[in-house]
Amino acid sequence: MAIKNKKTVLLGMSGGVDSSVSAYLLKKQGYKVIGAFMKNYSETKNPITSQCSYLDDKKSAQTIASILKIPLIYIDSEREYKEKVLTPMYKSYSKNLTPNPDISCNTIIKFPILWKAAKKQNADFISTGHYAIIKKTSKGFSLLSGKDKNKDQSYFLSELNQFDLSHTLFPIGNLKKEKVRNLAKKIKLPNWNKQGTRGICFVGKTNMQTFLSKKIPQKPGKVITPENILIGTHPGAMYYTIGQRIGQSVGISFSPNWKNEKNEKLYIANKKNNILIAVPENHILLKRKKIKILKLHLINPEEKIPNNLKARIRHLGELHSGTLSKNKKEFTFKKPVKSLAEGQYIVLYNKDNLIASGEIRFK
Repeated sequence: MAIKNKKTVLLGMSGGVDSSVSAYLLKKQGYKVIGAFMKNYSETKNPITSQCSYLDDKKSAQTIASILKIPLIYIDSEREYKEKVLTPMYKSYSKNLTPNPDISCNTIIKFPILWKAAKKQNADFISTGHYAIIKKTSKGFSLLSGKDKNKDQSYFLSELNQFDLSHTLFPIGNLKKEKVRNLAKKIKLPNWNKQGTRGICFVGKTNMQTFLSKKIPQKPGKVITPENILIGTHPGAMYYTIGQRIGQSVGISFSPNWKNEKNEKLYIANKKNNILIAVPENHILLKRKKIKILKLHLINPEEKIPNNLKARIRHLGELHSGTLSKNKKEFTFKKPVKSLAEGQYIVLYNKDNLIASGEIRFK
């Protein structure tokens, strides 16, 4: 987008290299940049210092803002994050679904709250360090996957709407991660080699079963074969997801009467109430060819949807060919797909163009 009279951008700064390089690039393009550090979760601790992990990130963001000579504001949205992202996530897991909090985090928390703060700062745009591309077309805005296919984050942005895209900038969408790091090193940013965040949005990498058990009480149940043979017991079906490999390391207690004679790896094929059904790898029950889509969201309702699309069921997962039904409520894969779970998001693409997304259901 062309800059007139030095437009102002409020940039979400996490303290990581991607948002830091984004700040540098925006300044270089002539924007007035204001950094914004968001505190959304303060319960994760640094294993070395035992202090809240977000304080390390905040300090890093402050350092980068000082180096780049841009102001940095502080946004405390922890209450909203817990109320609108974590609480619904716990409820979904308790219903045996497998939600994606990273998508709702962007849709409900990060982008709306940044925009609200941007208006208070009289900013024209918001920006983040996501690896994705926004393209202005005659029919509105399109969301494209990032140039670096190993880092593309469009999946996490699949619930954004035309209003969100109209005032958002992704400065590194056309760059590869290696180039971002090299640029950060060249301009002497101290976080040029800082490892990127993983795990739940704003929470970080954590043992999911342990994390969930703090809010969802255990409810022991059976693990059986499709033939109703008892394999063992589990602490609660809601702690597991379809396609997950099971064993003692994830809390499964095997029955002394059950023998794994072929020494096969076992995976969860289905959940019925509080019962887990486990099968060997490549079992037919692990695959589905058709799913229903709940609450299909179109990135641009004005764009025509092609008959043949590619579907992704997890971040950076394989792209599966298939077709969307005329009523837009079902998706049929060209070949059966493994490890589909209710609650997961299916994200549909036409080449690099993200078309739509929605929650997976079987019934």
